[in-house]
Amino acid sequence: MSGVRAVRISIESACEKQVQEVGLDGTETYLQPLSMSQNLARLAQRIDFSQGSGSEEEEAAGAEGDAQDWAGAGSSADQDDEEGLVKFQPSLWPWDSVRNNLRSALTEMCVLYDVLSIVRDKKFMTLDPVSQDALAAKQTLQLISKKKSLAGAAQILLKGAERLTKSVTENQENKLQRDFNSELLRLRQHWKLRKVGDKILGDLSYRSAGSLFPHHGTFEVIKNTDIDLDKKIPEDYCPLDVQIPSDLEGSAYIKVSIQKQAPDIGDLGTVNLFKRPLPKSKPGSPHWQTKLEAAQNVLLCKEIFAQLSREAVQIKSQIPHIVVKNQIISQPFPSLQLSISLCHSSNDKKSQKSASEKQSPEDHLYVLEHNLHLLIREFHKQTLSSIMMPSHALAKDGAQSIQLQLNIGVEQIRVVHRDGRVITLSHQEQELQDFLLSQMSQHQVHAVQQLAKVMGWQVLSFSNHVGLGPIESIGNASAITVASPSGDYAISVRNGPESGSKIMVQFPRNQCKDLPKSDVLQDNKWNHLRGPFKEVQWNKMEGRNFVYKMELLMSALSPCLL
Repeated sequence: MSGVRAVRISIESACEKQVQEVGLDGTETYLQPLSMSQNLARLAQRIDFSQGSGSEEEEAAGAEGDAQDWAGAGSSADQDDEEGLVKFQPSLWPWDSVRNNLRSALTEMCVLYDVLSIVRDKKFMTLDPVSQDALAAKQTLQLISKKKSLAGAAQILLKGAERLTKSVTENQENKLQRDFNSELLRLRQHWKLRKVGDKILGDLSYRSAGSLFPHHGTFEVIKNTDIDLDKKIPEDYCPLDVQIPSDLEGSAYIKVSIQKQAPDIGDLGTVNLFKRPLPKSKPGSPHWQTKLEAAQNVLLCKEIFAQLSREAVQIKSQIPHIVVKNQIISQPFPSLQLSISLCHSSNDKKSQKSASEKQSPEDHLYVLEHNLHLLIREFHKQTLSSIMMPSHALAKDGAQSIQLQLNIGVEQIRVVHRDGRVITLSHQEQELQDFLLSQMSQHQVHAVQQLAKVMGWQVLSFSNHVGLGPIESIGNASAITVASPSGDYAISVRNGPESGSKIMVQFPRNQCKDLPKSDVLQDNKWNHLRGPFKEVQWNKMEGRNFVYKMELLMSALSPCLL
C-alpha cells in the first residue's frame, strides 16, 4: 500500500437513521440521530485520561517532516512522485489530541491558582504594575488641545461674568426703585401729589388755603436716571427729582425803598422782603425739599405783589399810584416816594454771584414781612368764608354765643356777659385765668348744644353746674346729653376746667355683645333700648378742634343723614 497514490474517499452511512424495528405491515421505526452535545458526551465517555501516549512527539516529528517536504517541493520535478505518496501512521485513538490539550489547560490552571494563592498572602510574592512609556505627543497637538481647553474655560468664565454683571445691575435697579418709592413717600408727607396718566404731579400753590392766584403752581415728579450703574453711587445721590415751571425757578423777593425827593437826602432806606439765601440743601433734608421751598417762595412773592398791585389800582388818592410791570410807585406824603418792586433772579451763576455779594443780614424787616403775611392770609380767609359749608357756619354762630367783655381797671376787672350779667374780679392774675378756664369749659358744652341742633340731634339734658362726679378745684363742670335722630344712640359730654373733656357713647342693646341676658326682659322689643355707656378715646379722634371731632362723631352715629 505504500506505493499507492493517496486518494481522498468520502464515506457516508447507508442510512442516516438507523431502523429500530419493522412492523408487521412493513412500517419502519427509526432511531432519532444524536445531537452534537449528545454525540460529544458519547465520545468523551470513551476517553481514558489515565493512559499516557507519545502522540505529541509523533505529531511534532510529522509536522517537521511535512515542513521539509513542502520546502523542497519545487527543487526538482523528479521528487514529485515521492512527495505525493501517503505514508499512513495510524493514531492510537481519534480523541488523543483533545485529551492532551485538556491536560495542558488543566496544568496551566493549577499553576495559575497556586500563583494567585501565593500573591494573595503577600508573604513570598507581590505584584507590581508594569510601567509603559507614554507615547510622546507632538508639541503642536498639545498646544492645540491646550488652546481649546483654555478657550472653553474662558467662554465659561465670560458667561459667568456676564450673568454676575446682569444680576448686579438688576439688584442696583431694584434698589434704586425701592429708594425711589421710599423717597416718593417722603415727598407725599410734605407736598400734595396726584397721578395724571403716567405722570406724578404736585401742587405748589396756596389754593387749598383759599388762594385765587391764577398760576397753576404744578411741578412734576420724575425719576433721576442720570447715574452710571457701573461706577460708585455718590453719597448725595437722590433717585427722585422734581421739575418746576420755568417761571418759578431761581429766587424772588420784594424790594421796598423810601426816597426823599431832595438832592441832598436821596434814599432813606431799602429792605428786601422774603429774600432767602442761596438754595442749599440742609443737613438731613433732600435736595428736592429746598428746591420746592424756593419755588413756593417765588410763587408767594408773586401773589403778594399781585395783591398789592390790585389794591394800589383800586385805592383812590390825590396822587394816583403807578403800577408799571414789576414796580409800584406811590407818594403817601409830599416829596416822599414809596417804591415796591418784585425782583426775580434765575439760577445762572452770574445772578447768584451778584445776589450773594449784595445780600446782608440787615436787608430783612421782619415786622413788614409779618404784616404782608397777615394781609395775604386775611385775603385767603375771606375766600374760604364765602364757600364755607352751612353746618360749619351754624356751628360758628353757636360758638360765638358766649361773648365776654373785659373792663380792666386799676384795682378790679369787670366781666360783662352777652346776657348782661356782670362779674367783678380782683387784680389777681390767677383769678382771671381760672375764670377764663371755666368759661372755656362751658363754651365747649354750648358748642355741642348748637351742633346738635344743626345735625338734627335731640338734647336730652343740659347743665352748667354738674353735681356728680369729681369736684373741680376751679369752677364747676358742665354736661350735656344728646340723642341721635333715630334714638338708637346717645352721646354724653362732661367737661370740666381741670378734668377736661370726657365723652361717652350709648349703643343699642342689640349691638352690645358682652351685655348679659336678662331673665326679666324676654321680649325682642326691649333690645331696641340703649345699653350702657362706653367712653370714647377723644385724643385719637380725627379733627383739628373739639367742634370738628364732635361733628365727625355725630355723623358716624347717624349715617342715614349723610
